Amino acid sequence: MDVLSLRFAPPSLPRASSFPSAGKEGGIGIARFLNGKKLFITGVTGYLAKVLVEKIMRAVPDVGKVYVLINAKAQDAARGRLINEIINCELFRCLRQIHGKSYEAFMMSKLVPVAGNITSPSLGIREDLIDSITEEVDIIVNSAGSTTFDERYDMSLAANTQGPCNLLTFGQRCRELKVFLHVSTVYANGKRKGNIKEMPFHINDHTIIRDNLDGEDKSPSPMPILDVEGEISLATRHAKDLEAPLTKQALKELGSKRAKKYGWQDTYTFTKAMGEMMIDKYRGDIPVVIIRPSIIEGTHEEPFPGWIQGNRMIDPVVLSYGKGLLTSFLSDEKTVIDVVPADMVVNAILAATVKQGLTRVSGIRVYHVGSSVANPLLLGELFRLFYVHFNTTPFMDSRRRLILVRPIELFNSKDGFLNFLNRESLNGGHLAEGASSSEGIYGKKAESIRRKSLERTKYIARLYEPYTFYDGRFDNSNTERLMESMSEDEKVTFRFDVRRIDWTDYIPNIHIPGVRRYVAKEDLHCRL
Repeated sequence: MDVLSLRFAPPSLPRASSFPSAGKEGGIGIARFLNGKKLFITGVTGYLAKVLVEKIMRAVPDVGKVYVLINAKAQDAARGRLINEIINCELFRCLRQIHGKSYEAFMMSKLVPVAGNITSPSLGIREDLIDSITEEVDIIVNSAGSTTFDERYDMSLAANTQGPCNLLTFGQRCRELKVFLHVSTVYANGKRKGNIKEMPFHINDHTIIRDNLDGEDKSPSPMPILDVEGEISLATRHAKDLEAPLTKQALKELGSKRAKKYGWQDTYTFTKAMGEMMIDKYRGDIPVVIIRPSIIEGTHEEPFPGWIQGNRMIDPVVLSYGKGLLTSFLSDEKTVIDVVPADMVVNAILAATVKQGLTRVSGIRVYHVGSSVANPLLLGELFRLFYVHFNTTPFMDSRRRLILVRPIELFNSKDGFLNFLNRESLNGGHLAEGASSSEGIYGKKAESIRRKSLERTKYIARLYEPYTFYDGRFDNSNTERLMESMSEDEKVTFRFDVRRIDWTDYIPNIHIPGVRRYVAKEDLHCRL
C-alpha cells in the first residue's frame, strides 16, 4: 500500500449499538438526551454539517428524525441531493460498513430532506411542511453560510446575517424547541488582540468596534456606529442601482470597504459578526448556543482520518506549494495559526447542544473551538511541516516527473515579499506544472504562465494577510469547562480535546494526504 493510502483505511469501529450509554457514570448525558429527539440542520451539503450528520447517525442511531434543509426548488430535487451528496458520500463509508445492506434504508428512515434556502423568508419551505416540522423539532443547528472572504456584500449579508434571522423566526414557531445552535467563527471577533474572551455580541454594544479600531490609523472623527439593518439596506440599494457588468466587483469592494471601516478583516468575518448580533436581538426566550470554530480542516480521527470537502483556508496554499507554484509567502513565522479538525468541532457542537438543551436557560452561551490557547501552532512550523510532507512524497507533473520543492521563504514585510516575487519571476520562477526551462522558458506560453502564477501568489497573500499576522488568541474557558463536565465515556465518544493533536503527525500525515485525495483528487494508486 502506498504511503498516502495508509491513513485512509476505515478504522475498526464499534457497532452503533455498542457506543457507551450516556449518563452511565455521570457526565452530560449526550447520547441519552439525543435519543428520540428531532433535529433541523442547515448547510448539510457543506463540509461541517455533513460531518455532523455522519456523527449523529453513527453515535446516536436511536435519534429521531433529522430534517435537513437542502438548497433545492422542489422536494424531489432535495431528495436527489440527499442521496447523491450525503448518503452516497465517501464520508459515510464507516456507517455503510456498520449497517451493510440495510445502510440506505437506515439513512432514509432518519434523514428527511426539506427543499428550501436559509436566505428566503420562511426558509422557502412549503407551508404544509413547515406545520409538520414545527410541531416536533427539538433542536435547530445552523451551519449554513458563505465562507468566501471577498464575497459580494449583498450575498454575504443574505447568507451570514439575514439567514440566521430567518432561521430564528422559524425557530419561534417550533413548539418543542429546546436549543438553537449557530455556527459562527472565532474570526467574527475582528481585529481584537490579546486574549479574546467567549463573549456574545450585542447589537448596540460597540465595544468590539472600539477594540478592533484601537491602535489603527484613524481620523479624529467619532467612532463609527454600526447599524446592521442599515448595512443590509445599503447593500440592497447598491445591488439595484448598479448595472449588471459592474455589480459583482463593485459589491465585493463595498463589502471589503465596510468591513475595514468597522474593524473587521473582510466581508466574511464582518457579516458573521453581524449575524451573531441579529441572533441576540431577535432570540427572545430561545436558549442559544454560538459555536465559534477556528480554521476547520480535515478530520483527525472520525469517522476516519483526513476526510475533507472543498478547498479550505490553508489548502490552496498547501496545493500551490506542493505543485511548485508557491515559493514564498507574506507572513510572520511567529504568528499562531488557529486550526481545528472538523470532527472535534462536531463533537463540541453535540456536547454544547445537549448541555444547553438540558438546562433550558434563556440566553446565549459562546464556545470558542480552536487551538491557539491550548495547543498553539506557529506559522513557521506549519510551513516546515508542508516541506516535510512534500519533500518525502512529492507531487508529479502531467508527465509523471517529480515536482521538487524547497523550504518556503517567509517575509514579514510587503516590500521584501514583492521584491522576492519579482526576482523569482525574472529568473523563471513561478512556473506551472510541466513548464521547465527545457520547454522554452522565454516563450509566450511560459511567460503567460509566470505572469498568472505571480498574480495568483499576490492575490492569495493579500487575501490571507489579516490571518498570517493575526495578533489574538481565542480563550476557550467555556469549552474547557464543557469538556470537564463530560463523563470519561463521553470524552472518548465525543472527543474534542485539541491538546491531543500532534501537529507533526496531523499536518504531514493526515491533513495534507486528505487534501490530496479529496480536494486535488489525486490518484493514490499511482504514488511512488
